[in-house]
Amino acid sequence: MKRVKLIVAYDGTNYHGWQIQPNGITIESELNRCLKDLLGEDIKVIGASRTDAGVHALCNVAIFDTQARMPGEKISYALNQRLPEDIRIQRSEEVPLDWHPRYRHSVKTYQYHIYCAEFPLPTVRLYSHFTYYHLNTEWMQEACQYFMGEHDFKSFCSARSSAETTVRTITGIHVEKQGDMITIEVSGTGFLYNMVRIIAGTLMEVGNGVYPPAHVKEIIEACDRQQAGPVAPARGLLLYSYDFLEE
Repeated sequence: MKRVKLIVAYDGTNYHGWQIQPNGITIESELNRCLKDLLGEDIKVIGASRTDAGVHALCNVAIFDTQARMPGEKISYALNQRLPEDIRIQRSEEVPLDWHPRYRHSVKTYQYHIYCAEFPLPTVRLYSHFTYYHLNTEWMQEACQYFMGEHDFKSFCSARSSAETTVRTITGIHVEKQGDMITIEVSGTGFLYNMVRIIAGTLMEVGNGVYPPAHVKEIIEACDRQQAGPVAPARGLLLYSYDFLEE
């Protein structure tokens, strides 16, 4: 028996998220299906991040156990021949049998993309949220400081979360504008359900002038989901990087 780690990139547009669902195709179900076809075993992958429907990733991490003799680094080439073109393995390798991505110290970085212009641009519609409202990115960047560090992020967690604690640590957050595209980049050691999308929705409220940047501190301290902004649409969210601190 050996354990193989996969680095998985995908366009989440056509999928019901990462985790297997009873009523739709998911990234996990496609990986399981194609690995079974490739290795002749009933494979069940375990993903590090359970991204929602419509969310994209450059580098989600998954593991699976197999008795196949195929070298771990070769599995990516063979698996990519079977996967749909909107899912691609970026790397595969054998890891120790006790290696598990959910129990390793790591920092994940998400990007949220906002296309801010008079009219939508068809070529970015699947990978960004469109708004014709002017967003003041200086206000948004000023608000970022209040997210930094360890806080109780209950205000930024959707009700369906099953997390034992809502305390999380943000290690980096900033807002950048290039042309008509605004990117919010958030890094942390862990995130709550819909946390990044609620942060993005709240920063857009700041950029719209709904409330001043300093009000974000009050939203965090309130520990009340009703005080924060809306959940930003999934299409704008990208799992950008996944760094394991012990490696």
